[in-house]
Amino acid sequence: MTALPESAPVALAERWGGRSRISDLDGPVHWVDFGGPTTGSGDDQAPLVLVHGLGGSHLNWVQVAPALTDLRRVVAIDLAGFGLTPGANRDTGVRANAALLGRFIQDQLGGRSVLVGNSMGGMVSLLLAAAEPDLVDGLVLVDPSLPSGVKNLDRMVALQFGLYATPVLGEQFLVRLRRRYSTDQRVRGTVQLCFADFSRADVEVMEAGVSLLTYRDTLAQSEAEFLRAARSLLAVLRHGRTYSALIHRVSAPVLLIHGEQDRLVPIEAARRVAAAKPEWQAEWLAGVGHTPQLEVPDRFVAVVNRWLAALPD
Repeated sequence: MTALPESAPVALAERWGGRSRISDLDGPVHWVDFGGPTTGSGDDQAPLVLVHGLGGSHLNWVQVAPALTDLRRVVAIDLAGFGLTPGANRDTGVRANAALLGRFIQDQLGGRSVLVGNSMGGMVSLLLAAAEPDLVDGLVLVDPSLPSGVKNLDRMVALQFGLYATPVLGEQFLVRLRRRYSTDQRVRGTVQLCFADFSRADVEVMEAGVSLLTYRDTLAQSEAEFLRAARSLLAVLRHGRTYSALIHRVSAPVLLIHGEQDRLVPIEAARRVAAAKPEWQAEWLAGVGHTPQLEVPDRFVAVVNRWLAALPD
């Protein structure tokens, strides 16, 4: 095991029943174990592994993880360069994080999983499912990063990701954000971008997010690690045909959940993928944005648990 700095707020998920753990996978990897069935059929089933998006962390799942433990063991991982997992001289791009996720499943979870990936986490989950199908018994893709075409993008989102993609400008943009806005303002801004209705935001989750961002602001490489991930994500999206071919190779059962008012990944992109993959189950959430598990957690849990109950052992 590799320890994190004493200043790391590792107890953030405890109020939602999670237990923080640190594994050494060429550097520390923080993950949260929410537990699961202790008797009955759930014992031998692949656990749920919750995989956050760009700029996210295990906190993206705390409102739904406890309810998902009714059927399976549930864990949430912080990918390299996010949450409480430092880059530690590791590549923080999406392909490297897919490989890290695969190693985590093999070393910590017995080599089987059902992945639940939001946004970039959906892309990371797809990359792993295509490369290592034996590790993935099923996929829940929650507003996953998909090719959408410039004309369909929200203007502010297109501008922001354009800055991320541009050397020097991306770095300057993140520095300006940190200097101009408090951690509370930056967390609120992210929620406003990801939610269709900001009034649904949970105060405790936002407060935990502020604590985590305050800690991450003390890490010397946090912005460089974020930009490496963002640029690698955009590189995958730019090669849309290659990414689409990879998606078509995924053989695991898939549940696709997408908010109809998602500003980051337009609903049209998800509908195109669903039409091309009719064997997937798709759920469109009216009046919901990019992070349904945070905005409408009860609806999210109901959809996922219904799908899990029907999933073959």
